[in-house]
Amino acid sequence: MSIPFWCLFFAALLIYLAKIPVAKAMREEGGGYDNRNPRAQQARLSGLGARAVAAHQNSIEIFPLFAAGVLVAHSTQTQGYFIDLLAALFVVSRVLYLFLYWNDKSSLRSLVWVVGLLCCLLLMLSPAL
Repeated sequence: MSIPFWCLFFAALLIYLAKIPVAKAMREEGGGYDNRNPRAQQARLSGLGARAVAAHQNSIEIFPLFAAGVLVAHSTQTQGYFIDLLAALFVVSRVLYLFLYWNDKSSLRSLVWVVGLLCCLLLMLSPAL
């Protein structure tokens, strides 16, 4: 399997790894994890719990763009070091993004988010480059 496809796999896993602090915050919220109505409970979270929910949701939002970029590069047979670098840099940026979001480092988090977005866009444009 190619590096971009491995990165796609890891980016998908990150969506679910980003949920771990959300579940922990929900358990600590008072009544434990509300499996009957988890979204209402998530809406009540504050602090780290609320930031963890937002980071998880952002992971879901960015994944289709990254997947599209990887698939555009693959379907046009655009490959090489640059494509591998973009895919790997995206995954690294997403890991950093999660940690920065959880730790309330908003300015640096936004910068790292832009790096990930640029990776996605460059992957989508890679056949033209």
